[in-house]
This record gives sequence, structure tokens and C-alpha cells, in this order.
Amino acid sequence: MTLGSARAGASPRLWAIVGATGTGKSDLALDLAEHLRGLGNPAEIVNADAMQLYRGMDIGTAKLSTHERRGIPHHLLDAREVTDEAAVAWYQPLARETIAAIRARGGDAILVGGSGLYVSSVIFDFRFPPRDAAVRARLEAELDENGAGALFERLREVDPGAAARIDPKNGRRIVRALEVIEQGGVTHGAVLPEKPELWHPSTRVIGLHTARDVLVERLDRRVERMWRDGMLDEVERLRVSGIERGVTASRAIGYAQALAQLRGDMTQDEAIAETQALTRRYARRQVSWFKRYPDIEWVEHPVDVAALTG
Repeated sequence: MTLGSARAGASPRLWAIVGATGTGKSDLALDLAEHLRGLGNPAEIVNADAMQLYRGMDIGTAKLSTHERRGIPHHLLDAREVTDEAAVAWYQPLARETIAAIRARGGDAILVGGSGLYVSSVIFDFRFPPRDAAVRARLEAELDENGAGALFERLREVDPGAAARIDPKNGRRIVRALEVIEQGGVTHGAVLPEKPELWHPSTRVIGLHTARDVLVERLDRRVERMWRDGMLDEVERLRVSGIERGVTASRAIGYAQALAQLRGDMTQDEAIAETQALTRRYARRQVSWFKRYPDIEWVEHPVDVAALTG
């Protein structure tokens, strides 16, 4: 079943609002939820941003404050401590249970976020590759000893397709890909088939698009604003909560650079510049990921939500 064929299904419906960081997904989700609730549909929002799962990681993830949520219920924000590892295998069943509960209350669920793997795990019949703790431990030891570059070169030799989809500096993702390959499995990208089956038959996916030059300028200014708004103070507080022990949280874009600045390993200008460069690269990867979705509907701001739901 394609997304298009699901469009005529009866409410309550599952919406997914996706796209690159900085395109306005949170605002569109709020506008859509408000419109649906005005029609008597008690729509609620479910987070699909991996870093917004973490408690206290607010400025660097552009997480909406409670006041900014307009009284609309939001789920799976602040669901993990920064010392926890947020894994998609943990997230998938929790997100689906949350969506099922919203539907049971008679409302549409609006899944919103730019973490492609997390979104895919919820809306598609997504299956996880095998795990092997011993293999992973060995690869993580190699990562600590030799760095991400050496492991990335190995991945590029054995699976160029997977390497093309993974940030060469993301040691965690590289280790996971090699772990799967060593067991004779396929990496995450290959798990999502060309014509994936939907988990919920009445699903509609809206992709937000912004012209590249406009988005780059917006993202660069947003990173500068993060530092002005107190990014270093936020990260200093998170150090007390143990963020440096967190496998995932400590490597998040912006947070890793702020930590480096606090340690004296980077100047503020260097931390901001590296965060800007990594954010731009991440946005490109997000667009590439979501372009693979069949029948995704691309829109640009401003979006007429009345027309969208008509």
C-alpha cells in the first residue's frame, strides 16, 4: 500500500511531518493540530526527533517550551536522561503505543521530526538488523583506539552504500553498520524496501521543503542564536547530569562542540563554525533520506492547513 492510496482512509489518521532541520516542522504540526482540534478532532503531537527525547537538551534541539506548545498535548519529549542511549529499537514500540492511545481517544496522531530512522521505524513495516554484544564491544574498542576514520574506511570497503549514508564522524552509526555486516545482515538503509508497507493504513506524510540557500542562511543564524540564548549554560548544567557519560547525547551536533569549548579544546568561534558546518551536512542527509519515501507530499511555508486537510 502506498501513502497515496492511504489518503482516502477514515480518520483517525496518522500524519507524519518530516524534512530537514530548520524548515518549520514544529510550527506546521502545531497549526495542523490546532486546525483539526477546531474541527472536533482531538489531535495530539508525537516527537520523532532523536535529540529532543533527552531531558534538558532544549536550546540546541530547538525544543518547544511548554508555553509554545499552545496547550496541545506533546508526547515523547524529555523521555530519556542524557546518560541513556536513545536507540530506535527502544523508540519504535513506545511511539506506536503512544499513537495507538491517541487514536483510541478519537484523535489524529501527528508524528513530527527529522530523524529519518526514527520516523521510518514508526510509519513503515520496519525490521531491525540483528545485534551481537560481543561484536559491538570489539568494534567499540577499535573505535576508541583508532578513531572513527579507520572504521569508516573499512565500512566503505565492505558496504559503500551504507558508507554514503553515514556521517564519517559518527562512530556509533559506523560501529552499528559494521556489527550488522559481520553477522551477515544488511544495514538500516537496505532494511527499508523500495515500496515499504505502512504500519497504519491511513497514513499521510508531509515533507517540508525550503530552498537550499534560504535554509543554509537560516541554519547558520540559528546556531549563532543558540550560543546567544545560553547554549553553554545549558551544556554546563547537563555536565552535572552526566552528559559526558552519555554515548548518544554527548555527540549531538552543537552539544559536542559546546563541550569542547567548555573543556578549552575549541574557541567559541570554532565551536559555532563547526556546529554550522555539521548542521548543514545533516540537513542534506535528511533531505536525501526523506526523498526516498514513496508518495511523500512536499510543501513549502506558508502552508494552508485547511487546504491540506480538505
